[in-house]
Amino acid sequence: MEQLPTGVSQQGLENQATGDWDAFSRAYPAYASTTPLDELRTREYSRLDRLRQVYLDYTGGGLYADCQLRNHQELLSTHVFGNPHSHNPTSLAMTRHVEQARAYVLEFFNADPDEYEAIFTLNASGALKLVGEAYPFAPGGHYALLFDNHNSVNGIREFARTKGAQVSYVAVDAPDLRINQRQLEHALALGTPGIPKLFAYPAQSNYSGVQHPLELIEIAQAQGWEVLVDCAAFAPTNRLDLHVWKPDYLPLSFYKMFGYPTGAGVLLARKSALAKLHRPWYAGGTITIASVQGNGHYFAEGPAAFEDGTVNYLNLPAVEIGLRHLESAGIEMIHTRVGCLTGWLLERLTAMKHSNGHPLISIQGPTTPEARGGTLTLSFYDPDGNVFDEHRIEELANLENISVRTGCFCNPGAGEVAHGLTPEMMAEFFKFDHGLSFEELRQLMQARYGKSINAVRISVGLASNFADVQRFLDFAQGFIDKSIASIGSSEPTNRCRSVDAGA
Repeated sequence: MEQLPTGVSQQGLENQATGDWDAFSRAYPAYASTTPLDELRTREYSRLDRLRQVYLDYTGGGLYADCQLRNHQELLSTHVFGNPHSHNPTSLAMTRHVEQARAYVLEFFNADPDEYEAIFTLNASGALKLVGEAYPFAPGGHYALLFDNHNSVNGIREFARTKGAQVSYVAVDAPDLRINQRQLEHALALGTPGIPKLFAYPAQSNYSGVQHPLELIEIAQAQGWEVLVDCAAFAPTNRLDLHVWKPDYLPLSFYKMFGYPTGAGVLLARKSALAKLHRPWYAGGTITIASVQGNGHYFAEGPAAFEDGTVNYLNLPAVEIGLRHLESAGIEMIHTRVGCLTGWLLERLTAMKHSNGHPLISIQGPTTPEARGGTLTLSFYDPDGNVFDEHRIEELANLENISVRTGCFCNPGAGEVAHGLTPEMMAEFFKFDHGLSFEELRQLMQARYGKSINAVRISVGLASNFADVQRFLDFAQGFIDKSIASIGSSEPTNRCRSVDAGA
């Protein structure tokens, strides 16, 4: 693909960019109120512009600010910290920082410490596993969840089935991928009174960006359900007030919110809900005493009973540093900026057409900014309606230093609906004697059913600006009137891990 379209000068592109900015400013005047984020980007994220990087994978992971690294490094370099599972000076110093971080997590989400506990985990998936393995599923009980869920939420169904509970999925409807209300009402009416039942859904889809109503928490609880709300994609750009909304279980990964540290997550859980969990094992740090000869153990009180082994203690002070950085940036301001940029992307991408009038891009999810976040999943089509290989799109984006994501994004349910796949189709791929990779599934789906399951995901966040989204729009526009053959083919590689390794 050419750097400049034929017959277009650099001055012409600059004039076009000015026109685009003027049009954007008129369409989204609220963006002007977010200019402090431009100053923040210059001060704390200057590496983006210095390296000419366009980062559009905030749903995969947030970006860290320079000050987060400086503040954490200063703390570590000016103190001596030991394992908090002791009472010597270095251990006690670390314990103070761990508990200070725990308290600030509750404060950041406005969670009453008399009602909620903050349990540190490795990530959101670790928090979900903790709930799934300990939840008192039983025959007559129920696990209900949306099609639109991350695989770590889907995985809880295996614990439920093993313990004899029923599992029910609630569909989301194409093209917007929002909840099918009739199926939701039916699912919430299920279950046997007196036997625990758990309802799980994402506050924001990591596939389509759809924001499912937080009101579902109270609706489900009123019908006897405990509610797990996956907020991994929601929390980085939306205010989540646990004084207003009171889910029973809320898993988070901190790197999704502010990039650093990785390997640190949290389960925010109501104390009343925690009391119902039955841990299937114990580990160092989770018990007060255990005996080999006495063949017994007693669990510790509070979060300690759920934090297996030694917490990632040297990184936990960085959690507080990151949350304070996010708070100082202003979560409401971030939300406003993301909303403006998302609206512009949707408007411009859906307007792109080939010379014959056929659309270049199909959005898998809502095409308007209402009740959605800054995650967009899309497919590119040639003038004849044939879909471009998303691997080749990604390779070409890489050449432009534009970071996007491809694959199914660890959310098979939303992808199956978006691509029009049926239960009968999907069942065929679980009759093999060996496990399939995602790449094998992709190829077989095309060969057997003529279905393409490729997609490109872009997402905006804290440090995004107009120039970022405009560079992607310019990149996308370069595919207008291009054939599949003209853009070349992707380099062969083993992608089965890389495309489906995480959210």
